[in-house]
Amino acid sequence: MNQKRIVVLDTETTGINKSNFPYINHRIIEIGAVEIINRRFTGNNFHKYVQPNRSIEHDAFKIHKITDDFLLDKPLFKDIADDFLYYIKNSQLVIHNASFDLGFINQELMMLNKKIKKVDTLCSIVDTLKIARKLFPGKKNTLDALCKRYKINKSYRDVHSAIIDSFLLGKLYLLMTGGQEQMFVCDTINDKKLIQKSKNFIRTVHSPLKVIKSTEKEKSLHEQYLQYMKKNNICLWK
Repeated sequence: MNQKRIVVLDTETTGINKSNFPYINHRIIEIGAVEIINRRFTGNNFHKYVQPNRSIEHDAFKIHKITDDFLLDKPLFKDIADDFLYYIKNSQLVIHNASFDLGFINQELMMLNKKIKKVDTLCSIVDTLKIARKLFPGKKNTLDALCKRYKINKSYRDVHSAIIDSFLLGKLYLLMTGGQEQMFVCDTINDKKLIQKSKNFIRTVHSPLKVIKSTEKEKSLHEQYLQYMKKNNICLWK
């Protein structure tokens, strides 16, 4: 049986494009994606920082805290493009406000003059912002607002991060589409110790219940109370 492969994706950029020709403006600086198969996180993630060959706007820096200096030794998008396209091929891409991220990714592909001009020729696209607006019309449906609404712990997320936001969005997507199995998944990415620790609090079907037997004193007191109930005609089972 073929298992449905979902890739939850997010990007961080140098800023927000303000024209119909975004390649003259801003670029991708981080791509994060997590894989979900059979509604479970697999740990097969994709995460790359990208050298954009331009400076990061201050407003964007305040959101993700990624600096120009940090990106100096990072690969160009052309160096990661093939690996990225292979990773997402034939998957269902889940993105929050998909037009934003797809616009940047398609722009990068167009600049490379690759045969693939648009991501949606490789994948089907699910926009969780559209799902959220149907579920919660008229309410704020940012990633932060949805995490608060669904009580998802994001205390370790000090700033925006493509890989962390993808993980949070994956949990949200499963909850918004009825996937309750993720309620016990740990809140850090690929933290095996925390995953094992969470399993210790979940009783499996095959684990025997612990039986605590009553003491002789407890049995005696219980018998005395039954006699009292019988004497006063309030005992229905003895």
